[in-house]
Amino acid sequence: MPAVIHRPQVPAPAPAPESLPAAASSGSHARRAAALAYEAGDQRSGHAPRVTAKGSGYVADEIIARARAAGVPIHESRELVSLLMQVDLDQHIPPALYVAVAEVLAWVYKLEQRSGPAN
Repeated sequence: MPAVIHRPQVPAPAPAPESLPAAASSGSHARRAAALAYEAGDQRSGHAPRVTAKGSGYVADEIIARARAAGVPIHESRELVSLLMQVDLDQHIPPALYVAVAEVLAWVYKLEQRSGPAN
């Protein structure tokens, strides 16, 4: 079961006269996204979901666009995407993220049940 979690782009605040130019701080406001997969084999073997893609800026936009095109659910969570960005690609999520990711997977399951069986 794939899912994409992203942090929406937040506009940079207007700089105060004594602060750095906006370009110097804009990196912290870029859109970020992480994709998760929890496949049947992972479930049967007791493994946690894996981070299958992650990135910021253009890469995040591509992850989100491809997810939308494929009908993959997209969940917005600033906090969770920040934590998932720290997990290496193709690695299972750490135990500290089990509850947060389980909540997202429960949300995905509910969406899938509402939309009916997959084709």
